[in-house]
Amino acid sequence: MSEYKSGFVGIIGKPNAGKSTLLNALLGEKLAITSPKVQTTRHKIIGILSDDTSQMVFADTPGILEAKYKMQERMLEEIKAVRKDTDVLLFVMDAKDSLNENIELLLEYRTQKPVIFILNKIDKLGSEDLDEMKREIEGRIKPQAVIYMSALEGLNIEGLKEEIKMSLPVHPPYYDTENLSDRPVRFFVEEMIREKIFKYLDKEIPYHSTVHLRDYTKKKTLTKIVADIVVTRETQKHIMVGKGGSMIHKISTEARSDIEDFIQDKVFLELFVKVRKDWRDNDLFLKEYGY
Repeated sequence: MSEYKSGFVGIIGKPNAGKSTLLNALLGEKLAITSPKVQTTRHKIIGILSDDTSQMVFADTPGILEAKYKMQERMLEEIKAVRKDTDVLLFVMDAKDSLNENIELLLEYRTQKPVIFILNKIDKLGSEDLDEMKREIEGRIKPQAVIYMSALEGLNIEGLKEEIKMSLPVHPPYYDTENLSDRPVRFFVEEMIREKIFKYLDKEIPYHSTVHLRDYTKKKTLTKIVADIVVTRETQKHIMVGKGGSMIHKISTEARSDIEDFIQDKVFLELFVKVRKDWRDNDLFLKEYGY
């Protein structure tokens, strides 16, 4: 019988490369929120995939970007920590993005650990284009492997898992094999609400907002959840609430449905909108909101 293998697998790349979609596809569960908008992911999200022979501990990270305020500085710190502590590094690139920019980024963030370069969203390109990109990647950075895939469609997920397993060290599982993540349920509830903000609101509002749970109480017949949506300006609050409360109702209704599916219980969800000027640059607020 072969020895059990277990290790940490970091997922990095530019914003909107499909990292969170890839994590969800690898786990077969929706753990990370997704959105067509860039910079949706703000926290490192651990996803745990265990079977009879291995345990892969995935760390999905925010997109690599130039930090403009303290919240983004902390996001970059999480990426650097994942890069340092990983056994295998997955670098995810949107196949239609600039190859040179992505290679330069990987050269900046890579370590001595094995790298698997993932060309994602390959449905947008022909095989000749992909093969040419693969040759350039192999010539410039010599990764362990270059994988073509579509995370959204689940294309080549199993092939990627097998490639990762090859590089995992022999080690007993780090987490209980029944666990899907090291994050508490409260964290995922906040993320599900935030996902609806990204879905329904445009321009700067999703990036100026966050969600903070004030109460999570499991009762006999349902789970009561009270959360604050925090924005930076009064004008944003008015838009978030909507005419006659229409927008906050829409966000609440959809988020409640997702939360009920996630925790398998009936949910009473109450949302409030609060203004906290410059919370993204305030150390006390950032700490309170989990950054």
